[in-house]
Amino acid sequence: MSNPYKIIEPTCISFSGGRTSAFMLYKILEAHDMSLPDQAIVCFQNTGKEDEATLAFIHECETRWNVKIHWIEYRNNDQGYAVVDYESASRQGEPFEELIRKNNYLPSPVKRICTAQLKIRPQAKYMRDLRIFGDTGYSAIENMCWVGIRADEERRAAKIEDKSRIPLWSDNVTKEIVGKFWRESDFDLGLPNMNGVTMHGNCDLCFLKPMAQIASLVQEDPSRAIWWAKMEEFAMTTAKKPSDAVFRQERPSYSQIMKFSQDQRDMFDANEESIPCFCGE
Repeated sequence: MSNPYKIIEPTCISFSGGRTSAFMLYKILEAHDMSLPDQAIVCFQNTGKEDEATLAFIHECETRWNVKIHWIEYRNNDQGYAVVDYESASRQGEPFEELIRKNNYLPSPVKRICTAQLKIRPQAKYMRDLRIFGDTGYSAIENMCWVGIRADEERRAAKIEDKSRIPLWSDNVTKEIVGKFWRESDFDLGLPNMNGVTMHGNCDLCFLKPMAQIASLVQEDPSRAIWWAKMEEFAMTTAKKPSDAVFRQERPSYSQIMKFSQDQRDMFDANEESIPCFCGE
């Protein structure tokens, strides 16, 4: 059986900064004697709303494993992105806010401009400019990138036609395997490890997370909701219709969540599932 982590053509490895994508990167490096092939690069797209522990973890991966990770962020400029690094990466939601102010409305489960324009397009445009895929148009590059999707993420995997792009799926890697790997590692993501998954990962209060999870994160640190409430307040004055001024119509606003998360947590459905996202873990 061929090794699913072997790279045989120009490849972009999408690194979200979570344990799953870091595990995938390690397995790829392991398959190549811990040295990434010249025809492959690793890319992380920072939204500015990732937890500081995530940024530190990415930096530790690139340092300990001696692998170049390309840090990029969305910009409303001719390139569509900016190249940054651990020190210069945005930490106050600047790329995300720049996108919202450009469009004058908020992303939502049905208008996921954050996934498309903060993650997928900047990566594709960066790949296009590096020309590692030759003259391929950036709209097609998305289908040439490797993504960290596990065998227990059936809903996400079903959307990927070419399963060679999701080696963890091919290798039957589950969240338990990922969790065990990091518990036994000499370094780890500085966020709670729940069998390989952390509710703190990716954008801190992403509207695709279950309501109970968001409420718990706000209860843990109410300041997390400030940026999200600020964006809702901005959209209230710029959006052309009410549905574009909120992240989720069926939920309380982030300012409301911040106000009553301390004493009304039970009103949220603890069994609600998160919505699958490109960001991954």
